[in-house]
Amino acid sequence: MPARRKAMGQIAGLAAGLGLGGLPALAAEKYPTRPITLVVPFPPGGSVDVMARQYTEALGRLLGVPIVVENKAGAGGSIGSQFVARSKPDGYTLVASSQSSHLANPLVQPNLGYDPLKDFDNIALMGRQPNVLLVHPSLPVKTFAEFVAYAKQYPERLNFCSAGAGSMGQLNVEMMQLATGIKGTTHVPYRGGSPLITAVLSNEVQFGLDNLVIFLSHIQAGKLRALAVASPTRIPQIPDVPTFAELGFPQLNQPSWTGIAAPANTPAHIVAAIHKAVRTAATEQSMVDNLKSRGVIPPEEMSPEQLEKMMAERLKAYAEVVRKAGVKPE
Repeated sequence: MPARRKAMGQIAGLAAGLGLGGLPALAAEKYPTRPITLVVPFPPGGSVDVMARQYTEALGRLLGVPIVVENKAGAGGSIGSQFVARSKPDGYTLVASSQSSHLANPLVQPNLGYDPLKDFDNIALMGRQPNVLLVHPSLPVKTFAEFVAYAKQYPERLNFCSAGAGSMGQLNVEMMQLATGIKGTTHVPYRGGSPLITAVLSNEVQFGLDNLVIFLSHIQAGKLRALAVASPTRIPQIPDVPTFAELGFPQLNQPSWTGIAAPANTPAHIVAAIHKAVRTAATEQSMVDNLKSRGVIPPEEMSPEQLEKMMAERLKAYAEVVRKAGVKPE
């Protein structure tokens, strides 16, 4: 737990114990009293945008003020994230964080302008997003094993998509290729989820390994073929698709995550209020059903400290992928 937050908690506890909660120096200002901006650092229609918008109504109802989504796209999520990192830490400017903006970017982009742990109070998870290995139906493979064999034999025929150079979509594929021995496929980066979807549907790229939420409807319609999912269990909407763990690759079986973060040094009572609202929204049956219908795993209980511990562990694991694969930014 950061010393700042721990110290504030100790002061608040001391004040309560002494009956001094009304002292001006210790009293917390009411929060919130005006609309909150939730910055999505990606274009509309991508997985992070979809996730953020699932929560706006519930969070607005629970916090008592409107939650306004603002898309600040660019540089793989870096522009919007840096904007929030430099905003006033008053709880009125938040960011929908993700593995692309808060993991991939810090690992591959020099002079990023923010640190995902030091420059944010990472508050809560909104959901875990299974990643899906998908191919265009014209590709002559129907199983993961067939795909690996084909990719090893004809790598020059395969382009893969991501939402940007150095994004999680690229890192996911690079990790898979390191694990399976695939070499020589071509990475084609796009600027966000919507153009990425168009590219893979049109066979401009032949495969990808990214968030299921933006591809699920196309898989169900038969426009794309799913070969494996990174998820603790199979996804009910695509029950015939095995997990990477089932296929013998447990290291590839980590779903992505989407969360909410505030600028570092946001007052502890504000962090607590946002965390409580997110957790309440996440456990409402309507939210659980909505997330599951999109192939998203409802988030487990995780304190801000536990969330940052998980983030630190993932940063370490993917740093090795970046090093071995020689991933470079745009």
